[in-house]
Amino acid sequence: MSDTAADSNVYIHGHDDSVVQQHARRTAEEAAAFLLPRLQAGMRLLDVGCGPGTITTGLARYVAPGGVVAIDPAGGILREARAHARREQRDDVELSRASVYALPFADASFDVAYAHQVLQHLTAPVDALSEMQRVLKPGACVAVRDADYGTMVAWPKDPRIERFLQIYHQVAERNGADADAGRRIPSWLSAAGFSEIAITTSTWTFTERDAILNWGDSWSERILRSTVGEQALRHGLASQEDLDTIARGWREWAREPDAFFTFVHVEGIGQRPG
Repeated sequence: MSDTAADSNVYIHGHDDSVVQQHARRTAEEAAAFLLPRLQAGMRLLDVGCGPGTITTGLARYVAPGGVVAIDPAGGILREARAHARREQRDDVELSRASVYALPFADASFDVAYAHQVLQHLTAPVDALSEMQRVLKPGACVAVRDADYGTMVAWPKDPRIERFLQIYHQVAERNGADADAGRRIPSWLSAAGFSEIAITTSTWTFTERDAILNWGDSWSERILRSTVGEQALRHGLASQEDLDTIARGWREWAREPDAFFTFVHVEGIGQRPG
């Protein structure tokens, strides 16, 4: 992986408050449910792309008295994560600014490496997985989970949400990434040289009124305030009128009495040979 290629990665969501607040709702119990049965007390775990740190501190509970080292390339979000770790009184969490393509750790340093919703933003996910494998002990495992935007389904059907999904895919493609990364996890793990690969899937399903309102209103804000919209405008993929229309669409859809939304996550665990 060249420095130029690594630097070309663009985090499609950015770190506007509308994004961070949504990501801070995540927990280890949901986001890492496929990994938790494999965790043991005393393990040393690497969390790649930790964001606001809510999953990170949750993972720390499962490996205590071991520890979690969490990285993210964005300094601002690491401040959020550090503040969260202090509130949770987790002195077993270490947070560092680093790139997954050049992890600042020695070979065979970790018992587990974990990444949640990271591969979908990378231009070279196999290179990232190979670097994660380097810092794993022989026989240790990597665990990754990514959404597949191509599986997103809304009811009632709304052309404005369908337009959003089209724009989102186009922005990801312009960034050299893949919004449908979930379905590619098995092949990426294999290409990176992992063995004993185990694949599972899970869904996010929104039917309850509060969850629907939160999901729809969040995307309404994010298309206007986050870097998704900024990138769509910059690449000429949408106009400001398009974004305003999409924002109204998300809000109005969320207030439909029969509103429903679902999509698939793919989870993969692979073992470092040796």
